[in-house]
Amino acid sequence: MTTKKTGMDALRSELLDDVAAHAKHILADHGVGTDVADQCGVALAEFLADHWGGQLINFPMNFLYKLAQRDLVIYDEFNGRNHAVLASKYNMSVRGIYKLVARVKKRIVAEKQPDLFPD
Repeated sequence: MTTKKTGMDALRSELLDDVAAHAKHILADHGVGTDVADQCGVALAEFLADHWGGQLINFPMNFLYKLAQRDLVIYDEFNGRNHAVLASKYNMSVRGIYKLVARVKKRIVAEKQPDLFPD
C-alpha cells in the first residue's frame, strides 16, 4: 500500500529524491554504470537523511561551491582539442569532460565578472 505524501513530508521526500536522481545523473555522465550510479544516488540520499534528518537547513541561493582540485587540474590541462585524452587519463567519459570544462568555465567567469544587474 502506497500513501500519498502531502505538505512538508512531500517536500522532504522530493529533496531526497532529487539528490538521488542528480547524483545518479552526474555519476552516469562520468562513465559510471547506470545501476551503480543509481545505488550511489540512493546511498547519498540515505546518508543525508540519516545524518541530517530532523535538522533545519537553509541552503543559500546562488552559492558557488569551491571547485574540486581535480576539476581545476583537468581544466588547466584542457587545450580545446584533447577531450578524449583527458577522458582516458582521468577515467571519465568524453561527455563528462565536455560537461566538466563547461561547468568550470562558467564558475570561473561568474567569479571574475561583476553582475551588471545586482539585486
